[in-house]
Amino acid sequence: MKFLIIQTAFIGDVILATPIIEKLNSFFSAAKIDFLLRKGNEGLLENHPKINKVLIWDKQKNKQQNLFRIMQTIRSEHYDYVINLQRFLSTGLLTAFSKGKTIIGFKKNPLSMLFHQKIEHNIKKGIHEVNRNLSLIENITDNKIQNPKLYPTEADFSFVEKYKNEPYICIAPTSVWFTKQFPAQKWLELINKVDQKIYLIGGKEDYKKCAEIISKSTAQKIESLCGKLTLLESAALIKDAEMNYVNDSAPMHIASAMNASTRAIYCSTVPDFGFGPLSSQSKVVQTKEQLDCKPCGLHGLKDCPKGHFKCASTIDVNEIIG
Repeated sequence: MKFLIIQTAFIGDVILATPIIEKLNSFFSAAKIDFLLRKGNEGLLENHPKINKVLIWDKQKNKQQNLFRIMQTIRSEHYDYVINLQRFLSTGLLTAFSKGKTIIGFKKNPLSMLFHQKIEHNIKKGIHEVNRNLSLIENITDNKIQNPKLYPTEADFSFVEKYKNEPYICIAPTSVWFTKQFPAQKWLELINKVDQKIYLIGGKEDYKKCAEIISKSTAQKIESLCGKLTLLESAALIKDAEMNYVNDSAPMHIASAMNASTRAIYCSTVPDFGFGPLSSQSKVVQTKEQLDCKPCGLHGLKDCPKGHFKCASTIDVNEIIG
């Protein structure tokens, strides 16, 4: 039995797809499970014990040419099941013309009329994206919940051991979307109230913002690890933190996959969309003000449409720490 899971969106989306890996492996332990993702996210599934092969689609260079190259690869594999978690034309093409014996996806995909099984994808209060993803394989598994899971190796844990010589917290202050990002001044307010060792985490592109936060803080024990850790090394660090303070963004989903203590700060978005934290020790913090403009979008925006960004500025930092 051979399965292909398709999720070529962002880091958080890949993590929220990992319950499908877990569920398929538990029901079809001898099956080969392949995973297609976008270039840059492959580190999430490196040395994954339940993945046979990771296929990579480079969307940055020669996107269309690489799309058809990946399609040829998929068609040559003769998958028994092709499971598409996305609702966009490009992955619809990969799915519809995959030559898979059974192809499954969401009805919202533009090419879903060519799928063998089409499942509803509803943004409803109380339904997590993990549940929506798992609904794609409910007919061949069951309807039980399965949380995300990542697999840092012993080498990943060993690499970050040097940062664990005293109690610490992790803060991921940035986000791809401005309206999902707790303001730097608010992060400073939180940082200056904390006594533990603080690690700021993120990618190379976050280094400058984190350096500015450190330069303005009064914290005595704070260090930026932006760009210094791989995704799985970050997961290994997050796992043992006393607390992880995150936006509604990828680090929150990494914390969920490691079942790590989490404080998730929601600015323009809301957890009711179904992308909230799943750690057993997690708390969502958002403004107490009744704003008719919140939420202003499903995934965040580049700017506050109203210009005031009250969904972020009115959040009480004391509530985050408490």
